[in-house]
Amino acid sequence: MEFKPSWKDKVVYQIYPRSFMDSNGDGVGDLKGIISKLDYVKSLGVDVIWLSPVYASPNDDNGYDISDYKAIQPEFGTMDDMDQLIKEANQRGLKIIMDLVINHTSDEHPWFIASKDKSSPYRDYYIWQDKPNNWTSFFGGKAWDKIGDSYYLHLFSKKQPDLNWNNPKVLEEIQDIIRFWLNKGIYGFRCDVINIIYKTSLEDGKKRLILVGREHYHSQEGMHHILKTLRKTVLDHYDTMTVGETVLVNTKQANDLILPEHKELDMVFGFEHMETDQINNKWFRTKFRPKKFIKVLVKWEKEVYWNANYLENHDQQRSVSRFGDDQKYHKESAKMLALLNLTLKGTPYIYQGEEIGMTNGDFTSLEEFRDVETHRIIDLAKKLHFPNWFQQRMLKLSSRDHARTPMQWTNQGGFTEGMPWIKVNSNTKTINVNQALSDQSSILHFYKDLISLRKTYASLRYGDFEVMYAKRGLFMFRRKDKEDTFVTMINMTKKTLKLPLHVDGHIMMKNYDNLNTYLKPYECRLIKENAHDSK
Repeated sequence: MEFKPSWKDKVVYQIYPRSFMDSNGDGVGDLKGIISKLDYVKSLGVDVIWLSPVYASPNDDNGYDISDYKAIQPEFGTMDDMDQLIKEANQRGLKIIMDLVINHTSDEHPWFIASKDKSSPYRDYYIWQDKPNNWTSFFGGKAWDKIGDSYYLHLFSKKQPDLNWNNPKVLEEIQDIIRFWLNKGIYGFRCDVINIIYKTSLEDGKKRLILVGREHYHSQEGMHHILKTLRKTVLDHYDTMTVGETVLVNTKQANDLILPEHKELDMVFGFEHMETDQINNKWFRTKFRPKKFIKVLVKWEKEVYWNANYLENHDQQRSVSRFGDDQKYHKESAKMLALLNLTLKGTPYIYQGEEIGMTNGDFTSLEEFRDVETHRIIDLAKKLHFPNWFQQRMLKLSSRDHARTPMQWTNQGGFTEGMPWIKVNSNTKTINVNQALSDQSSILHFYKDLISLRKTYASLRYGDFEVMYAKRGLFMFRRKDKEDTFVTMINMTKKTLKLPLHVDGHIMMKNYDNLNTYLKPYECRLIKENAHDSK
């Protein structure tokens, strides 16, 4: 009998603390706010909370610039609050994974402050050079900044200096940090940009439009050695789950990180499906083409050992606005996307608000955006003389802030009694948790029922994946084990499409009444197939 790790059964719910629930009226979500909503999270049927960074931070990049890995960001609360959150979650059968940001720290971390002194033992914790190479940053512009007569590397913001993983002391520090949190009862980690942590060389990079130098740090052998070491020396001594955020990886590189015999990570977030509506990078969006999107999903389902399935998160736009229709077919397309995400093979990740169909923000000016990446890219676009209409398009289609608007609890917002740190979407009047709870046909109830089904039938968790049809934006696939067979049917278009195949069985989930031999715009069905049909 095949051994099935417990994390393979889980459904993960991501919380972006700053935007989830504010308990004290300062306009910023916090740990006590999360505690107050744990019963809601539990009611969804999920098993694991992925908590975006809550560490002490100057907040240049909303917590991904850490100044103390063993302290809590004061805006979010105290370590006592964190301990209480872990305890209260565990009492409800909820586990917590945290973001592990170990490619870089904040420039206000004591290590980096000390490293400015050339004679300090911390100097070699970071990557300092007398002369910079030609590498460029993920946030646009040069990847080096000068202090005194030396330059330090930062693949992201200049306030996020990269750690030097060629220094064994850095590994020892991170091992200690991981133990600290696992001993507090944390279940594991989402490892931020984990496949770029190791720099094999600091030579000049090949000239390209973006990310000059990436061939020297992307998915290097040294990174694999680090992950194997962390697994052997720390993670294997606890009951853990790890998922890597891995930029620009293909299916082979994903398997290199997650195959059990490699003893590195449990799963990784791929980005290829999220890159099917862009040219070169996310700021140059193209029309969403379901055929292209489905083709990538199929490839990853067939080729990757175990997928971390997601359609949105804190770095991506809202899926119903991006892959569905958040106006005419809001409810239908949100349910269709839910069925897709929760019946693919792998571990499903749901981002806060996705379960009620939250949409992209309704920002009207650049001043309303808070994201450091957004402002830096628009500054660059202005320097390159991009026309104003194109800059507006970039903001509307690509900013990370669309996923960071406050959670919509009530028709008045319900996130805070104060002034929210970022604008609440005005459609909270109609799209909110309270409304969804009172409507049995809501997106929220669809999610709850679907998660319950997934827990009931092993075939929806472990069953083989088999494509039945994938053309014209119509996607049909089977999930099958020795006991049961399910067929997922989804129409990812605004057109009515004729079903190419007849499936005999019991309809378990649907987003339309009055079914026939056609799939209406964004229609979806989950069918438990009759035994004789699935042979």
